[in-house]
Parts: sequence; structure tokens; C-alpha cells
Amino acid sequence: MNAQRPAGKLAAVIGSPVAHSLSPAIHRAGFASLGVDWSYVAFDVPDGAAGDALAAMRTLGIAGLSVTMPHKSAVAGAVDILEPAARALNSVNTVSWDGDQLVGSSTDGAGLLASLAEAGIELDSCRVAIIGAGGAARSVIDAFGRAGAPDITVLNRTVDRAEQAATLAASASVGIVSDISRADIVINATSVGMGVDPDDAGADDLPCRADLLRADQVVVDLIYHPLQTAWLRAAAAIGARTVDGLGMLVHQAALQQERWLGRRPDIAPMRSAAEAELAARERNGGGR
Repeated sequence: MNAQRPAGKLAAVIGSPVAHSLSPAIHRAGFASLGVDWSYVAFDVPDGAAGDALAAMRTLGIAGLSVTMPHKSAVAGAVDILEPAARALNSVNTVSWDGDQLVGSSTDGAGLLASLAEAGIELDSCRVAIIGAGGAARSVIDAFGRAGAPDITVLNRTVDRAEQAATLAASASVGIVSDISRADIVINATSVGMGVDPDDAGADDLPCRADLLRADQVVVDLIYHPLQTAWLRAAAAIGARTVDGLGMLVHQAALQQERWLGRRPDIAPMRSAAEAELAARERNGGGR
């Protein structure tokens, strides 16, 4: 566990754009659950300025950083130490202190595993199909591989990207569409369906055809706006168990706080804060 640097009680998220981020609401609720006097803010840092943000972290003694697009790869090249998952992915979403050194971590994939564990979903002997090969998919493939998932199938429109992503886990291979039907857990790690009202969704707003899914599957969508995507609605309609993307977001934030503070916060108020923020945006027409 990384040691907390005692100089500051400020944490922040850096990204661009970052005004839409749910991180401030989630982390403030987490800090409150731990009873610590920490603040959390969002800094819009333009592309190419991640190194400047880390320099400011060092100068100002900022106690922890969350990192979102477009800075994850750049931060991986700017920290002093990379944890194994961050090194494999060349992607950092968390920066913490270990003495005077900055440590880069990736908690995204581990956040999904924690979300599934909270739902009582075991990976033992499960066949997993992951739709997508971008950053989110790669973090999930890496995490599932580290957790010992025995059979991981990667599906992507661009085969060479799927092949590259599959190298992240020894048990991963490139699959075909029909592999979705044989999987025990199916995960949408693409942006297909994001921001689409399920009532208005068409076939192009689903990451795969609904008739490929089975009633005895676990169907996971990493999208959290809307919470119930058209794909999850279709899966639920045939009796499949569904998991939305907000659990991954909240659990990865809890893992970030564990690195900063040495304690994991209470998940329940963090999720409640995220849901309240999403609901407020919907009322105001603000979306994600």
C-alpha cells in the first residue's frame, strides 16, 4: 500500500474536458464516509500538459490525482513508479505518493472486478466475452487475466486491435460474434449506446444483437449514461442478469482513495452521490 504524503489534503481529477466528470461528487462522498477533511476538485488540463500537472502536484503537495482522458498514457510516462497493471496498459488513472515519489496505478479493471464481486458474481470457470478493444476494454482484459479468468474472448470490428488487446492476458483470444452466445459473462466496453434514450434506440445503438444473448448470462455495460442502456434493457427482457457501468466507476474511485489514504471508503454513499448527480443532470437536460 502506498504511503500517504502528509503535506496536503487536496485531491483532484485532471482531464479535458472534465466539467462532466462525476469524480468530485463520488470522491467527496467517499471522504465523508471516512470522516477525513479532504477536498476534491476538477482541473481542466489541456492535451499535452499532463507533465505540467504532475509538476504542480509535486510543487503544491497535492495528495492524490485521478486521471482521465486524454492524459492516461502521458501520465504513465511521467510518474516515478508504475504499478504492474499501469505498466502493462501504459495507462494511469491514479497518482499517489510513496515517500517523495509519484506512483501511477490503473484501478479501472480492478473496479469492474470489485463491482462484479459486490454483485456476487464469481469468475471461476467463467467464459467472458468482451466487446471492444479500446482503453476500457484493455483495462478489463488485463484485470480479468490477473484474476485468473480461464477463457476471455475479445471481439472488435478491427481485428488487429482485438489481437493487440488479447495479448494482455494469457487466456485471451480473438473471437467471432457467435462467441457471445457461448459466454457466461458478456461485457460491452465500447461507447455504443452512450447517451441514447432506450426508448429511442435502434439496432445501431446496441453493441451486439440482442438475440445473441441468453437468459442465464451476466450482461455488463460499462456505460453509465443512461444507467439502463437499450442493450441492458434487452438483456433484462430475456431474463439475463444485468450490471450497469456505474459500479465500475464507483469502485475504481474507492480503490483510488485506498491508495491515497490507506483505507477504502464506503461504496454505498459514493454510488448514491453519483446517482443523485446523474439525476440532477437529467432534470437539467445536461446529460453525461
